[in-house]
Formats: sequence, structure tokens, C-alpha cells
Amino acid sequence: MGFNCESACGKARSVSNRKSPAMLILASKSTTRKSLLENAGLRFSVASAGVDEREIEQAALTRGENRAGLASLLAQAKALAVSAMTPQALVIGADQTIAFQDQGLHKPLDREDAAERLMAMAGKSHQLHSGVALARGGKIVWSTVETAVLTFKSFTRKTVDRVLDLEGEAIFDSVAAYRLEGPSIRLFESIEGDYFTILGLPLLPLLAALEQHAPESFEPGS
Repeated sequence: MGFNCESACGKARSVSNRKSPAMLILASKSTTRKSLLENAGLRFSVASAGVDEREIEQAALTRGENRAGLASLLAQAKALAVSAMTPQALVIGADQTIAFQDQGLHKPLDREDAAERLMAMAGKSHQLHSGVALARGGKIVWSTVETAVLTFKSFTRKTVDRVLDLEGEAIFDSVAAYRLEGPSIRLFESIEGDYFTILGLPLLPLLAALEQHAPESFEPGS
């Protein structure tokens, strides 16, 4: 289902520019997503999409949308918000949702919230849904959602506290209260799914789409 960017989309804000022609824009303030695209050798700029994620979520769930669909809608909303300000560019929007026992989770409020959440998920599985979309001229031209299933080991509160000590403030930027690229990896028993999807950006399908919609972004910069 497509997303119509109206009241939930605010004004986009430019946060960086790599001295590239502003033909490809990442509508995300995530340093992880930015690094993934940089490591892939793409030329792009970055802008922060001012969207009301909770408003979009409430409306979507009221309509009966599932968490995978919500990830797609949020990604589309971010892409459209920035596209409205720069219609000539191709804009990448991305977002991630987590589903645990049929419930959605958000970023932890504080360390205790993170610890309690991790203890509740000990020995159990959950799903991470990562959505990504491309917009141009105020319209979505491509989108997809990828899902990964992750299973925690059984562990003690002492183990969780040790991991959170090592993670520090970085844990509060994670919707799942953990980082697979950090010390949190020691809490897991198994992972089914693409690594990039878990990081919040289905990179391989995105690169394939960019080859079609923005081949110039693969060219070396001047």
C-alpha cells in the first residue's frame, strides 16, 4: 500500500553534502545507513526527513497494517517528505520496525527500559522488518521490505548489564535495544536473514534498484 504524504510529513532539513550533484539523497539521519552507502561507493547527499512517525504508525495500525507494512509506509513517508523539497532528485527513504509476540517495540527510553526489554526477549525470537523506498518528483518509484528473524540465548540480568555497560549511549539509537555490530551480538543464539536488513537498510535490492533509477550515483566523483 502506498503512502500519501500530508500532515505527517514535515519540512526536510539538509544535514550534509559530499560535494556530489544532488541527484541522489538519503532521507535519514542514521549514521549506519550513511556508512553503508558510502562503503558501497555511491555519490549522494543526506537530508533529515521531518515526519511524524508515531502519527503514521497509529493511522497504519488502525487500518490493520502489520509491522512489515508499517516499515514500508515509514520508508515511503521519509522519501516523499524530502522529494517534495527536491523533486529533481531521487530520494532514498528507509525505516525499520520490530515485532515481538505480535507487539511492536520502539527505541528504549533509558537503560532500565532496555534491560527489561532484553530480559523479556531472552530465549525467544522476534522479527526485524526493514523497509526502503525510492521517490522522485513526489512519487514513489520503487519500494521493498525485507525481514530477518533473530533468536536470543537464555541469559541472566548480569549478562545484560555487562553488555549494556559496553554498549553505552549507542543502545538508545536502536529500535531493538541492541546492536549486532556491537557487544550485543553475544546475546544471540541464531540469526536468519540478511545482515544489511538487520542494520536497517536492505542494501542488495536497493543497489539493484539504483542501477536502474540512478546509475550516475555509481560513477566516481570529481
